[in-house]
This record gives sequence, structure tokens and C-alpha cells, in this order.
Amino acid sequence: MSNGSVYYHNYLELDKILESQHPISFKPGNEPAHDEMLFIIIHQAYELWFKQILFELDSIIKIYEKETINDNTEDAGIILQRIKRVNSILQLLNQQVRILNTMTPLDFLSFRNLLVPASGFQSVQFRLIEARLGLKMQQRYRADYYKRTNEGGFTQTDYHKINVTEDAPTLDMLVNKWLERMPFLAIELWQHFKPETIQHDNVTNHPFWNAYRNIYVNGLNEYEKNKIADFDYILFNIEPFNSNREQLKLLRQQFSPQALQAALFITLYRNYPLFQTSYQIIDALIETDHLLSTWRHEHLTMVRRMIGMRVGTGNTSGAGYLEGAAQQHFIYKDLAGLSTFLVESKKLPALPNEVLQHLIFK
Repeated sequence: MSNGSVYYHNYLELDKILESQHPISFKPGNEPAHDEMLFIIIHQAYELWFKQILFELDSIIKIYEKETINDNTEDAGIILQRIKRVNSILQLLNQQVRILNTMTPLDFLSFRNLLVPASGFQSVQFRLIEARLGLKMQQRYRADYYKRTNEGGFTQTDYHKINVTEDAPTLDMLVNKWLERMPFLAIELWQHFKPETIQHDNVTNHPFWNAYRNIYVNGLNEYEKNKIADFDYILFNIEPFNSNREQLKLLRQQFSPQALQAALFITLYRNYPLFQTSYQIIDALIETDHLLSTWRHEHLTMVRRMIGMRVGTGNTSGAGYLEGAAQQHFIYKDLAGLSTFLVESKKLPALPNEVLQHLIFK
């Protein structure tokens, strides 16, 4: 083999990777704990996959930062492919928890105290993934945990990295702008739109949404009638009577009414070829949120099994913190919630010719 040829071992720098496992329990003066090697390798594998997820997210964000994204170009297809890759990695990581669960609570206890105050909470890459996707500090459960730079918290350098990422354009912000730029709801394209039924309550300035709102209301059963108030606020910013800030925040968090109108329209008419990739992107982002939720629940279940209700090694509340994060850390909840406002396909208004002829992205 010539000196200039690529060799598998060297190309992958396996010396660095395979010599990076140093169980603390194997050091002189400690009792060797067999399962600490598994614990280290599992978490190193997590971090390698986190690096790949960040690599994919950075490339997706770079595309979304363009002034225009056209479904007639490769941009949307590349975005979709890479979001799906992120989701496939998250599926793998959720399965990897099962390998860690081959370790028993007693096996873990044999080296757990040696890890204090280190904790999986300190995974900067995972926090950067959450931040790049759009999870804001103020939306986190027990946000005070993330502001710690003492023992169990982050180093000043790592905390700075998370803040810089949160201050930069995040994926949710860029997706919001992308949806707001969708041209097919421009009012001039709907001048000749004639709804099939008489509109009794025109609460918007758009003929399509007046017609759709009427269809939606007529499709609600007696137990769902209050959903029209949610419809009006989420899609048109019409605040329900006697509402307060906290209630409104639960209804809509990340996305603007204009962006959610576009996302709902794409979902309703997703079978049009031009909409299929856009719809799949929206659906894939919702799946990303679901997979991260599954990750948190899997981790919560594992921690409860391993340490019960003991305090985490990083001085968090352990399972209590994980449960709160699992319930609260959703980023694309607004998009997922649009299924609340669907109607039967057979009842959808027919699109006017002007819209059909202009279903292109600016």
C-alpha cells in the first residue's frame, strides 16, 4: 500500500475514537464497574449523532436564510431529505436507550457516585439542537436550571454557545417566514371565488377563509362549538372574550397567524403536486417534535428505573425535571395543532382558476 493511499483505520481516526473510553471506576483505588464502559460508549455514540444532527440543521437553516425558496428548484427537496435524516437519527437514538436499559439499577449504582457533578443535562450539543430547532430559554421547564454556571450547570463557554444560538435565526423563525411568503392566498387571486354556500358570519377580509370558517363551524358537534374561538385567534388573531395572556400563549406560541394560514392551506390541498413537498416538510417537523418527545419519555422511564426519585448527578430534580421537560418542550406544537381545524376533503372549497394558475413560490 502506497503512502498516499487512504486507509480505513486512519481515515476514520479510530485511534482517537477507540482510545477515548476511560472508565473512572477502573482507575486505581476504585472498584471496577463492568457496565461503566457501556455507559460511556452509549453516550459517546449519542454525541456523535448529535453532531450529525447539528450538521444537518445548519445546512437546512442556511437554505432557509435565502430570500426565496422555490418548489421548482431543489431547495425544498433538500430540506425535506435532511429533516427526514434527522428524524431517522432520532429514531435510532430512541432505540439506543434499550441497549442502555440492559444495565440494571444496581449495575449503575456501582459507579454512579463517581460521576457527580457531571450529568447528561450538560450535553451542550443537545441544547444546541433544541435551540437551533427553536426552543427558547423562557419556554423551558425550570429555566433556572439552564442559567447555572456552577457545579452541575454549564461552563461559561458552553452557556455562551447556547445563548448565541438562541439569538441567531432559528429553524422555527425561518420556517415561519417561509410560510408567510407563500403567495397563493394573495387577495387578488380570489376576486372571482364564489363559495357554494351563503356566508352568515364574515369575520375575516378573505373570501376563502370566510367560506372555510363557515364549513368548519357547520362540521363541529355540540361539544366542539368553542373551537371556533380557537380558530379565530390562532388563524386571525381575534382574541376570545375574557381571555388572558397565559391562555392565548397556550393556543399559539411560535408561529404567526399568516404562517399558520399558509400551513393549514397546504395541508388541506396537499394532493396538488406543488404542495406535496411543502406539506411533507411541515409533517416532518411535527415528527421531529414527536421524536424528541419520545426521547424525553424514554429517558424519563430509564431514569425512574435506574434511580427512582433520587436527585440527578447534576443536582437537578432527576425524574421530576425530565417529566416537566417532556410535557413542556414542544417547538412545532402550533403546526401539529392545525389538525384541530381540518374539514372533510369532500367539503373543501374548489380553488378558483386564478389560484390554480399561480401556485408558484415567489
